[in-house]
Amino acid sequence: MHRRGNGRHRDPRALEGSQTDDDLPEQTVTLRADLRTVLAGLPLFAGLEPATLAAIAAEVQWLSLPGGATLFETGEPSDSMYVVLSGCLGVFGSADGGAARIIGRVVAGDTVGEMGLISGRPRSASVVALRDTELARLSREAFDRVFRLQPDAMLRIAQLTVTRLETLQSSARQRSQGARTFTIVPHSIEIDAAGFATGLVRALSRYGRTELVWSVRGAQHTSHWFHRVESANDYVVYVADAAPSSWSKLCIRQADALLMVSRAEAAAAPWAQLAAAREPGATLQRCELILLHDGPILAGAAARWLAVQPGTSLHHVRGPEDLPRLARLLTGRAIGMVMSGGGARGFAHIGIVKALLEAQVPIDLVGGTSMGGIMAAGVAAGWSVEEMIVRLRRSFVETNPLRDYTLPVVSLVSGRKVSTLLRREFGDVSIEDLALPFFCVSSNLTTGYMAVHRSGLLWRWLRASVAIPGVLPPVMDHGEVLVDGGAMNNLPVDCMRELGRGPVVGCDVGADRAFTGGGDDIDMPPLWKLMSWVRRDRRRPNIFQILWRAGMVNATAMTAAARAETDLLLQPPLEQVDMLNWQAFDRAVAAGYEYTVRQLARPPASWTRALGAASGG
Repeated sequence: MHRRGNGRHRDPRALEGSQTDDDLPEQTVTLRADLRTVLAGLPLFAGLEPATLAAIAAEVQWLSLPGGATLFETGEPSDSMYVVLSGCLGVFGSADGGAARIIGRVVAGDTVGEMGLISGRPRSASVVALRDTELARLSREAFDRVFRLQPDAMLRIAQLTVTRLETLQSSARQRSQGARTFTIVPHSIEIDAAGFATGLVRALSRYGRTELVWSVRGAQHTSHWFHRVESANDYVVYVADAAPSSWSKLCIRQADALLMVSRAEAAAAPWAQLAAAREPGATLQRCELILLHDGPILAGAAARWLAVQPGTSLHHVRGPEDLPRLARLLTGRAIGMVMSGGGARGFAHIGIVKALLEAQVPIDLVGGTSMGGIMAAGVAAGWSVEEMIVRLRRSFVETNPLRDYTLPVVSLVSGRKVSTLLRREFGDVSIEDLALPFFCVSSNLTTGYMAVHRSGLLWRWLRASVAIPGVLPPVMDHGEVLVDGGAMNNLPVDCMRELGRGPVVGCDVGADRAFTGGGDDIDMPPLWKLMSWVRRDRRRPNIFQILWRAGMVNATAMTAAARAETDLLLQPPLEQVDMLNWQAFDRAVAAGYEYTVRQLARPPASWTRALGAASGG
């Protein structure tokens, strides 16, 4: 993390005494002259008595923090609190000693550092200026002096602290990657940055007032002008130059998210603007890689570009029709769909998708386990409902994928038939080259942890996700043994939630009661009686069913928790559809469709709000 200051490695608090009125940004001198008015307009101090505001104003020191500079770091003494007057700070923390990641933003009107003053403990997170930021600083001594004499102000601070703690406790479920300011960083002059920006502004305008700022408009202004523009709008889109420049550097500092835009077919190379705008080790804002295509997605382009921009979220834009989805993903309004495993019951996902699309519910990103992973991959690949029906009927109804029996050393079937079918339907496409963001999960028996597959050869990871222990052989990956994802997580809502892109639809087709058995037998009868034993009670589970269910039963508790984490839970009644009855295809599709139509006719209030946000209503 960038240590201190604006490149000269100075403590930012040293700036307090180094600036004369002539050095300060426009309006800062005026603000200093009427600090009580400024403080009274902030949520923290609104409603306080004039005498209290005057006492606080007399103790405040001013601080200008350039974008990229660190305000304080984890473990440092809590010696002051800050009020953000303009700009934006990022709060960075790490879990279990891992790499620091942004866990919150502090915008104009918010405070930071007050909890440390109240508790007396060292800083619990690092705070960095995401853009040029103006701050009012209150030292520990001034804090103690003012708030000891002004109990009303102390009560306001305590209320703010409690509210912030409650927000943090609930953020695990609701955390969002939504941003308000975006900077388009074109890779070269070949990019039609103006056209792309205009289309994105049009898409963002569905969700609030949006303004486009380019160099001609903003290059000569200071941080307060940008603050006024951002305060007057819900979203602001900046367009950087196609080469390093002072304007590009300023745009990058102003952004909550950087949109790295390139032609998919171009030679992959780093963005020169980033190298010029940031010092080594500086904290970068969230980056989103956007590849522009003139038609179908160019195979292999994603992997080439991700190699030079690793760890970046990727979006394919084939034309104007993809921009509304991009806008939802960028603002945390995208609808993610998670599909569970369940064998032949998984065909119900097709009916669910059909009902959602008919109700004009957008599906922006998808993921799933086992059979749900296959269904989700079809959606991510851009298959229509009709195409899904044709392809999946061909692969699962017209032929039984589990009929290539083998010597049961590792599994009952060889798995070659399943692999052939998956490769025939999906080809050699990589997950990164799918039209929609996608993941599937498998269970790593070597490590005992779930594996989440967001890149790599699609059919291979789908094969791992459906590798029912004992039925299909596992997939070996660098010596590690991968089996059906349902063994550990049959409804991976958590994997979708951690992306923070918006509300989640959970489709759980793995009914709690998988099957029942007839009679009260304990042992198998002698071989000569076996056929009459089977004929007498056809409800007896077979070895495929037993192995399948045994592989999933440990995920039952996690599935129950995942259901509670959805914004809309869909559980069509499928108890009468056997998990291995591929001939129940049409019945399962119809059950999923009819159930979803009924649910959407009377949705929960939380889903109505989420869908309204996604549609801009």
